[in-house]
Amino acid sequence: MSTATGTGLLVRTRVCVDEREFDALAEPWGRLHRACEAATPFQSHAWLSSWWRSYGRPGRLRVLLVRQGDRLIAAAPLMRVHRPLPALKPLGGPISDFADVLVDGAAREAATEALVTGLAELAGSALIDFGEVRPGACVEGVHARWPGPKRTLADSPCLELPALPMEELLQRLPSSRAQRTRAKMRKLTKLGVESRVVPADEVDASVRTLLHLHQLQWRGRKVTSEHLRPRFREHLLRSMRPMVAAGEAVMTEFRLDGEVVAADLTLLSGTLAGGYLYGAHPRLRERKVDVATMLLAACTRHTGGEQRRALSLLRGDEPYKHHWRPEPVTNQRFLLARRRTAPLLRAAVWDASARRWTKERLRERREARRGDGAATT
Repeated sequence: MSTATGTGLLVRTRVCVDEREFDALAEPWGRLHRACEAATPFQSHAWLSSWWRSYGRPGRLRVLLVRQGDRLIAAAPLMRVHRPLPALKPLGGPISDFADVLVDGAAREAATEALVTGLAELAGSALIDFGEVRPGACVEGVHARWPGPKRTLADSPCLELPALPMEELLQRLPSSRAQRTRAKMRKLTKLGVESRVVPADEVDASVRTLLHLHQLQWRGRKVTSEHLRPRFREHLLRSMRPMVAAGEAVMTEFRLDGEVVAADLTLLSGTLAGGYLYGAHPRLRERKVDVATMLLAACTRHTGGEQRRALSLLRGDEPYKHHWRPEPVTNQRFLLARRRTAPLLRAAVWDASARRWTKERLRERREARRGDGAATT
């Protein structure tokens, strides 16, 4: 499909369904990713194409591409799913914390309108279901212009810290807590813990080290099982070297007595740094090293410098994250349909409400059991 714009260049929209064609888009996709101010690392080509190789299903790729002349000005990386409802969902799945479309800021209006038109055609037979959308994302513009039935639901809670160096983050804390944290940082220095940013040509070995330490760290405790699976390991091994080389990720290793005892993977975009995954040897706990403080100090090297980035603690509002007084940021879920697919939208809203009700009842039961246990002690 082609439409004319005020520039005199045609805007052409088409759907890529071939994974080899998608793999070949690395260069124009990279330019688009850099031209999109709202882009997160989870929309980089290296992340998405690697994710598809590990998790994609043949025949289900649906990547909407918008070109103005020869330039890629927008993209919606999607896949077709059939359960629980026929829908188009973003590539990246549960291992990606944020989903979005990409829009070139220099062609925002034309690109967004073309995305709306292209997605409306796709919505004729499936629900468009964008979950885990960070506030300020480009898909908000698509939602605002959507001509058919649509709904917005709350999705996962996230926490963020402002783009500040470590010392200024400490100033946000109560003085007693800040003093304890400085003491923990001095202990790291006294013990001789050294950190090193890993160059791109050493990333593969560092990824393996990180995953080994992550497994040791969680041994005997509840862990995200996906992080221990071969397909996840292969995804990180494929994606991290090009992402580190492009400045879309940084890997940091921590050494004690000449041995790597911890490793951290932080994902980067123009406005965001997200601590994605780490591994720490259990002996650090034995030596009373505050691993969280050590990791946060390393992450802030990429947030408070010349390129200011918010530090996202990504999805989840676990109690330990609140130590730093982060700001709550709730992801959103955008449901877009046509009149003929409106029943799918209503079914998705009902399913989300049912899941939320069930989750709340389970939480109430857990709290009641804890209260009963405390009353009997």
